[in-house]
This record gives sequence, structure tokens and C-alpha cells, in this order.
Amino acid sequence: MKEVYLDNAATSRDKPESVLKAINDYYQEIGCSPGRGGYECSLAAGRLVLETRLSIAELFEVATPEQVVFTHNVTHALNYALKGFLESGDHVITTSMEHNAVVRPLQDLAKAGLIEVDYIAADSQGMISPEQVAEAIQENTKLLVTTHASNVAGTLLPIAELANLAKQEGLLYILDTAQTAGVYDLNFSDLDLDVLAFTGHKGLLGPTGTGGFVISKEAAKLMDTLIEGGTGSISDREYQPDFLPDKFESGTLNTMGLAGLKAGVDFIKKEGLKTIREHELDLTKRLIEGFKSLAGVSIQGPGSIEEQTSTVSITVEGVDLGELSFILDDEYEIMTRSGLHCAPLAHKTIGTFPEGTLRFSIGYFNTPAEIDYTLASLEQILKEY
Repeated sequence: MKEVYLDNAATSRDKPESVLKAINDYYQEIGCSPGRGGYECSLAAGRLVLETRLSIAELFEVATPEQVVFTHNVTHALNYALKGFLESGDHVITTSMEHNAVVRPLQDLAKAGLIEVDYIAADSQGMISPEQVAEAIQENTKLLVTTHASNVAGTLLPIAELANLAKQEGLLYILDTAQTAGVYDLNFSDLDLDVLAFTGHKGLLGPTGTGGFVISKEAAKLMDTLIEGGTGSISDREYQPDFLPDKFESGTLNTMGLAGLKAGVDFIKKEGLKTIREHELDLTKRLIEGFKSLAGVSIQGPGSIEEQTSTVSITVEGVDLGELSFILDDEYEIMTRSGLHCAPLAHKTIGTFPEGTLRFSIGYFNTPAEIDYTLASLEQILKEY
């Protein structure tokens, strides 16, 4: 069998042909920066960026495309939001299942004595309840920030209930969709979110170096800029524009990447979120059932497709997971990820710190045959271990 790639929670390696074509077409037919000139190729680049913004707005059901702001990835987007909203004396609520893209900016601000942070402790499967969040709210609580799904255990958090609670309590809510955008329905307007942070290179099937955030018009007025610079607009003035998206987009955009991102999003809309999600979860169920039949293998997380994404983490009794991941790759050409997955608090929560887990994350281009081959290979390795 050809190589089997099962690290889609990090990056979707297999891309639609349309994504590769869009990137190539950008360089062959455009090649210029958007908003930096009145000549045709710059205007064409500007149209391409707008079309990408429109595609993202349609996918997330955003009222107006200017609410879509592009950054280099979801980490940048989360830093923009957290550092743009938070001020001295603010209190933040988050969870113990967060990626370091949330934890580290918050810890940096807390270490500087600017904010206080409460981490809601999830259970051993990575789940929290809105009631836990409600109990942690203080007079100075400004915002709630959570992932939609754990990148370690795949656990889906109750974001609709959390968003409703945030609105009732007057809190800003920042949602990290790194693990779910492009697979799960995310209606920005219905959820009534303040910020939805996304990355382009995972479920959205775009290239690396792409991502951004969707922001409500009300939240945009409250959020300060993180960087300032050239926007291609009101260049006669020495201060940053205060309108979207220019307020938060300084410097030349990754136009090549956005060309690929648009193609990825358009592919998703053509295939349908339901089709993509059902395919991934069918394979996830197949993988989970196979793991349950292997002696010494423990699934870390829900282990149920109703409660998780297509990311499944395991531990194996008496087996070094780093070595196991190496053998899978070296001898069977199966690519997985071992370790802490940039989320140490999540591992402490589910009891897999400091060793971590062996993570298998399925994407839309994986097949049943690949899952069966992976399970058979793992079984063979463990017999000989």
C-alpha cells in the first residue's frame, strides 16, 4: 500500500487538485500584491482576495465579507484577539483542553501581571459543562475562550451552550475552530460569536501560512490592533484605519496562499460538509472499533463518534509511543504523531502527561483500506514488540 497519512489534525497533506492549480495559476496569471497599485495584475489580486473573503464568509455564514480578517494561521488569529481585547485587571475563563496557541498568550499576559486566568478542568474524556464556566465568572471576567474540539482527544465541546452563556453574562467569546473548520457546521451568526478563529491548512484544505478570524462588528470596535502598517487604504494618514478588514490587516497578504485557500473552501462547499463529516466519522468508527480489539491499547478520550472528531489518541501498555510511531512510519509508511501535541494541559487532564499519546487523525482523503491496513500493521507490531 502507498503511504498512509494520519496526521490531519496537524495539517491536511492531501489537497484537492483545484488547490494546487489555484496556487500555480496565481503565479502564472497574477503574481502581484493586492491593493498596492492601479495596474491590472494588482487589481486582479485584489479581486482574488475579495473572492476568498466571500467564500469564507459564506462557509461560516457571516453577514458581511469584511468581517473576515486574514492572518498567517490560527495562532496569529488567537493572539490578535486575546491581546486585542484584554486589558489590565481583566479576568479570563478558558479550559484545560486548550492548545498552546491559547494557553501561552494567556500565560504571558498573566505572568506580566495584567490579567487573571481560570482554567476549567475537563473530565478524563476532555469534556466540560457550561455550569462549570458559570461558576467561574467574576465581576471582572471579560471573556471566555475555548477550543471547539480537542486536538488531543478529539472531544467536541458544547459551544452553542457556551456561546449562549457568554451572551447572557455579557462576556466576549472567542472560539478556536482549528480542529473543526471545514468539517463541522459553524454558523457564526446563529452562534452569536464575537470571534471565530480559523486556520487554512487543516480541514479547510488550503496551504500552510493561511488563516484568520471572523469578528462581529461590535467586537471589532472593542478590539485594539496588534500590529499597524500599510493597508493600501487612506495612505495619506499616519494612523491605522478603523474599518474592517483594514484595521487588522497590515502588510502584504499571502495572496498565493489565499488563492489556494479559496479553492479548498470551494471544494468543501461543492462536496458538502455533511458528506465530508460522515466520511471522516465512518472511518473514525472503523478505527475505534479496531483499537478496541487490540490487547493493551487504550483509547484516550470519548471513543465515540457522537462526541468527538476524527482525531483518536491511544496509549499502549508497556510500549514507548515515540518508538511505535517511528516503526509505523519506517516499516509500514504510516504517518502518525506521538507526544504532547502542543497541548500539555490537555494531557494532564486526561492522565497522559508527560508521555503523551499516539495520535491518529483522519482526513477526507483517507480510505477504509488505509484504516484496515493501519490496524493490521499495528497489530503485527504489537505481537512482535
